[in-house]
Amino acid sequence: MGRTSKVVTSGLLVCALAAVSVPVGLQVIPAFFPLDPGSVVVLPAAQQAPTSLGEISGVSPLAATAPIPDPGALSAGLKKALMFDGEGTFSMYVTDALTGETLFSQDGEKARTPASNLKLLTAGAVLKTLGPSTQFSTQAIAGSKANEIVLLAGGDSLLTAGASRADSTMGHAGLATLAQQTAKTLATAGVTGPATLSIDDTLFTGPALNPKWGDGDVEVGEIAPIFPMALYAGRYIPGVLSGPRPQDSAVAVAEAFAQALEDAGVKTTGAITRGKAPPPADGAGTNQPGAVLGTVKSASVTEQVRYMLEESDNYVAEVLGRMTAAKLGKEASNSGAVAAVRQVVQELGLEMTGISITDNSGLAAGNLISSQQLVQMLSLMLADPAAEIGQALPGLPIAGLTGSLAHRFVSAPSLDGAGLVRAKTGSLNLVTSLSGYVVNSQGRILVFSMMANGLTGGPIPARSVVDRAASVLASS
Repeated sequence: MGRTSKVVTSGLLVCALAAVSVPVGLQVIPAFFPLDPGSVVVLPAAQQAPTSLGEISGVSPLAATAPIPDPGALSAGLKKALMFDGEGTFSMYVTDALTGETLFSQDGEKARTPASNLKLLTAGAVLKTLGPSTQFSTQAIAGSKANEIVLLAGGDSLLTAGASRADSTMGHAGLATLAQQTAKTLATAGVTGPATLSIDDTLFTGPALNPKWGDGDVEVGEIAPIFPMALYAGRYIPGVLSGPRPQDSAVAVAEAFAQALEDAGVKTTGAITRGKAPPPADGAGTNQPGAVLGTVKSASVTEQVRYMLEESDNYVAEVLGRMTAAKLGKEASNSGAVAAVRQVVQELGLEMTGISITDNSGLAAGNLISSQQLVQMLSLMLADPAAEIGQALPGLPIAGLTGSLAHRFVSAPSLDGAGLVRAKTGSLNLVTSLSGYVVNSQGRILVFSMMANGLTGGPIPARSVVDRAASVLASS
């Protein structure tokens, strides 16, 4: 392992324990209660099932002297867990986080298709390049024509149609708030009459669709054409993970903004067009071309990266990759984003031999990386959770509790991993993957990556195999 895989700070250890210390709710059989509602016993608050995760305080760091699992015994358990009676091959690599010692490898050095586990590389590159606290601005700009408003895209794919919400990643910036700012600015300047609306989405270049994305994936809504602004991560409705998507997210944003302007008292007229916003105005007059009429800012890059990992959001991953390319002075296209991510993770210390990257979400054909290299990427993050790339770690789903792992590890034989495994999921038609870390029964943090390829029966039957293997780590 690399030099940065040798140290795990106590801060991570506290977070790891806090993440898994979740109360278990009571399950009461209704038949045991009397039928008369007035005679039903009301449980005290302390005995009622929790409705949310509680805050944990006073948790001590894990002891560095906790015993490392015996590699021989661990290997026997993992080989048994990885047995699969269907078509497909499994690779796995496991290390001890503190020492970097390799504890298990089954084809761990062989490059395979990672699916969404590739987002771990995207997350590291985005945080390192853009900075954890960076926010993206969406602006209304005075156009070069009279009463023209230009909607300037700045890279926020998590806009919503309503008011801005400071406590939310999705909708941190809302178009209703932008419209209200714009209406106020125009009224102060004495601007009257209907306005025309145009879009400046020239921040991104190149094809909006990656040719290596399968037509079927686009049709079912796994991804959509990528633009530098979008509502609901490129969806019509927030939280709907599949189904039709806008084929022009910038226009979808502009249409919602036009409605918000109407609601704010600014009438719009004519068709929405595309153009270039005038350069920033030098003077203070709001009638000048280039004057800023309103600005809303996205959630921080840290919050967006964590959202991307927890929800495994392809659209957000691709937008963040292009924003990384733009920051580095590269073309903000798919090819520029891929080159940018490769450059940054290599500079971070990731061994790039054998790695092929064709997009930044893991959806495209041709992505290849080994389990060992994914473990190395995680180890770079774990080396200092307070550092820029370490800010990604809280975005990893918790087994049985959050994100794309919320409904996994909830029954035997993987139940031992519930609350203890924290990992990025991945799934394609022939692929399932899981990469993350686990606090085992002895208090060691183990870093792992598993990938199954060639699953002719689909990824769902194989998920139980990788979940079972992760649970072996938890109980080791």
